Amino acid sequence: SLLSCYSLLIWCHVSIITLYSLTFLHHIRDIKDPEHPYSLEDLNVVNEDSVEINDELSHVRVTFTPTVEHCSMATIIGLCLRVKLMRSLPPRYKVDIRLTPGSHATEAAVNKQLSDKERVAAALENSNLLDIVEECLSPTLG
Repeated sequence: SLLSCYSLLIWCHVSIITLYSLTFLHHIRDIKDPEHPYSLEDLNVVNEDSVEINDELSHVRVTFTPTVEHCSMATIIGLCLRVKLMRSLPPRYKVDIRLTPGSHATEAAVNKQLSDKERVAAALENSNLLDIVEECLSPTLG
């Protein structure tokens, strides 16, 4: 029937979106937290629900939740997420990294920094910041 075909189409669409979310999560799940010896996924900073994909528009949004409201590393975590996805995804994708609404004391300022291409580029030219990002992105042992 038309209704069951429609239901199957909806299920397939949701399944594809879920598959995409899991695939994108695979790229970021092992990023290490800059202050703790755990991954962002271990700390529930990112999870499957953190990733939104619009493949038609080549857009990926990752929303992350710092472990504490006053996390001083929120911008670094956002940079790590952005760099990892920029290195992992085809260049056609626009990557949008944001804090989960209400999860950080300076949410608007951090989101503004993470969405400003010039600020991100300048941050990645800073060798100290880049070293921290590279350390967070380096493979874990074991």
